[in-house]
Amino acid sequence: MGKKDKKKGKGAEKTALKTEKKALARMKKELAAKGEDDIEKLIVESQKQDGKLGEESCPQPGPRSSFTLSPHPDKEELILFGGEYYTGSKTFVYNDLYFYNIKKGTWSIMHTPLKPPPRCAHQAVVLSQNGGQLWIFGGEFVSPTRTVFYHYKDLWVFHLAEKRWEEIKAPGGPSARSGHRMVVRKKQIVVFGGFHEAFDNYKYLNDLYVFNLETYSWSKIEPVGKVPSLRSASLLSPLTDGRILLYGGYSREKVKKGVDKGTEFTDMYHLQVDERSVPHKWKWVQVKPSGIPPSARSGLSIAVAPNNRAYVFGGVHDEDPDEENLASVFHNDLYALELDTGRWFPINLRGKRERGGRKRHKRNRNDAGGGEEDDGDDESEEVVETLKKTTLADAEEVATKTDDVFTVKIGPSTTNPGVSSAVASAVSSNEAFLPKGRMSAILVVKNGILYLYGGFYEEGDRRYTLSDFYSLDIHKLDEWRTIVPFSISNLEWAESSESESGEDGEEDDDEEEEDDENDDDSEEMETE
Repeated sequence: MGKKDKKKGKGAEKTALKTEKKALARMKKELAAKGEDDIEKLIVESQKQDGKLGEESCPQPGPRSSFTLSPHPDKEELILFGGEYYTGSKTFVYNDLYFYNIKKGTWSIMHTPLKPPPRCAHQAVVLSQNGGQLWIFGGEFVSPTRTVFYHYKDLWVFHLAEKRWEEIKAPGGPSARSGHRMVVRKKQIVVFGGFHEAFDNYKYLNDLYVFNLETYSWSKIEPVGKVPSLRSASLLSPLTDGRILLYGGYSREKVKKGVDKGTEFTDMYHLQVDERSVPHKWKWVQVKPSGIPPSARSGLSIAVAPNNRAYVFGGVHDEDPDEENLASVFHNDLYALELDTGRWFPINLRGKRERGGRKRHKRNRNDAGGGEEDDGDDESEEVVETLKKTTLADAEEVATKTDDVFTVKIGPSTTNPGVSSAVASAVSSNEAFLPKGRMSAILVVKNGILYLYGGFYEEGDRRYTLSDFYSLDIHKLDEWRTIVPFSISNLEWAESSESESGEDGEEDDDEEEEDDENDDDSEEMETE
């Protein structure tokens, strides 16, 4: 019986291998028909130089998502690299490097003889050492028809003073991935998690790597404690005491053929380092978020400010999924996270002042932004203190008003008898302008100003990539200022033409499989 079972197991393994080879062969035929049979060749072609060198003025970059926007460590500038733009019929992936002059409100592009291949969903950090450095790691290249995804595991640094790229080739680094998270901790770059996809297979990661900025070497870290589950797109932030905070993220798993189930995490962890030990000991510690966190969602954008707070915007949540049909809700709310305590606060902007200098909406300086103090309004203090005492279980969103331009949250409510109707009224009275809900946008803080740029949102089967640009004073928290407005007329979508779709395509696949079965032996030899 044992031998028979063993033989059966080998047969099943052989069948699975044969099926995988057939799927790979079929994929190659489809890619060849689309001109995408060699994605590495596509990447090389996309790196062709235009013959220009140096920095030159240019218009604002076009629509894009999953790029990076970093504050220049020494200048009043923001640094934009990479990203993608999907029109519905074609995907563009970029490797251009832009600089935004904050005072002048102008853009410039940097032309260099050597630069990283085009990518999106990578990560970037900036350092002030050696005249300023921009480090990037990983990411992915998406083929024009979004059929193939090529993941990177390369590490690059742009020397800001010298205006040149350098690839750092250090062994022992993380595997190829995108959707990971990366932060600077003292003289180290820390990389966590991410995602990798190859044809029909994908996997999520929860591994941890450290790049030493002094020795230019990678180390894989094996922390003790409760390790966060496999995920990508989490929020990762360094703390002033040397710890690192991790919140949320996203993963998915196969439910059945052609159907995946996604999970949006709302858990929080601290990554601690015992520097007294040699080598240093790393430990994950799960902590409970407090205050009023964002609802479960993915695609959040985060920016860390010097006041030991992080600001989080947007994201998407799939409501009532039935495995095959999803209704996606794109958020445009803004939250503050106290990094040392793990406490969340929803930010309700005050709006503009009325004539005569009177504030249309009041806010106490103890609120999330730590701005000016309102005078003579005891009810505002009651609002803030009640929000601080309200737990996640006590708060829920009750209404949302939506039009074609933006979404306004009417406000949270609670079943806690300690929250008065006056509190709910004060919280929901906000009428300040809010940017349109989105995901994969970029937030960055520079000199007390929070900037929001790009991202995308969906309407039905259409995915619109954005190029609008906003700023918000995190000390005043009055209203988003529009740098580049949202415009429906600027959105582009072209329906893709699929040569094989629907029932006819499925029938063709079935017929092809039958033909394959008739000459399995010859095809298997050719494939091998």
